[in-house]
Amino acid sequence: MSEEYKLHLQIKRLETGEYLATADDLPGLVAQGRTVAEATEIARDVARKLIESYREHGDPLPLGLLPLTATVVELDVPVGA
Repeated sequence: MSEEYKLHLQIKRLETGEYLATADDLPGLVAQGRTVAEATEIARDVARKLIESYREHGDPLPLGLLPLTATVVELDVPVGA
């Protein structure tokens, strides 16, 4: 089973109406999507690939990227009505 990490995303709505996701804890993570959900999903994929790259090259993970150890995870999600 692969290890999971806590990643805090910042998601900004762009003038084009799309959403841009970045993460201070994982430099290089940039993802853009038509919705918050799509930007989040793409950001998760990018994060996985960045973590794999760190491991493949034997580099330490960024200090802010911490293993997810909590048994309960709180998450704010946007809901349209």
